[in-house]
Amino acid sequence: MGNLRKNLPASIFVRVYEGRIDLLRAAIIGASKTPYHNGLFFFDLQFPSDYPNNPPKVYYRSFGLRLNPNLYNSGYVCLSLLNTWGGKGTERWCPDKSTILQVLLSLQGLVLNEKPYYNEPGIKPAWSWESYNADVFALSCKTMLYLMKKPARNFEGFIAAHFRDHASVILKACVAYRNGRVRVGLFDGDAPVGSKKKKVNVSKKFKDSMNELYPELYKAFNRIGASVKNLPEKLEDDGDGKPANGIIGKLKRFWEAMTA
Repeated sequence: MGNLRKNLPASIFVRVYEGRIDLLRAAIIGASKTPYHNGLFFFDLQFPSDYPNNPPKVYYRSFGLRLNPNLYNSGYVCLSLLNTWGGKGTERWCPDKSTILQVLLSLQGLVLNEKPYYNEPGIKPAWSWESYNADVFALSCKTMLYLMKKPARNFEGFIAAHFRDHASVILKACVAYRNGRVRVGLFDGDAPVGSKKKKVNVSKKFKDSMNELYPELYKAFNRIGASVKNLPEKLEDDGDGKPANGIIGKLKRFWEAMTA
């Protein structure tokens, strides 16, 4: 544990239990340039009696949502380092080399990455990762709502403080992604909310998700004391000014239906 305390990055937080030395709870902050950015993801680790001969058992607090191929909605975590997925050599747990720090860094860097669609092996269409990232961001937003409603035990203050600090950026990201101003995962926090500049196509499914989730997030952030008064309480149409029933409108609806 000494190595863990010394080398943990600022984006990973852990708690141990005096009465249960075989348990550890970790909170991982989603990294920038991923669809998980500014989200919180909780993992419970249980050390077997023969640890470190065998890896810890890891449970993801999913709230029934599957936002990654490696993280099942049941909480099961699929990772070579945990011996829950195939792998060779040091990809799997090595009693004399593998560490808890390595597990946590793998969850953050290898699992919660910029293109999680490709975590599962197999030949896939090159464009599909963008649609998957949009779904992941929506699920990450739902996870935020669940965490604020039912925070992980012993992390109540941490969760509230985290979302108070990041509420504005999260809401601005919802606007930017919903209006197609930047690809999901790439919002840097600087784009003005009122901007109408569109760069990428957005499916109707994702727009509807953001229209539903944004006001819920706004209310939840407001309840915990986040500074969101300068932001709209709900999303408005991106206002492209094109006639809804003309040929442009029909083509737009056809594209949305094809990419939903």
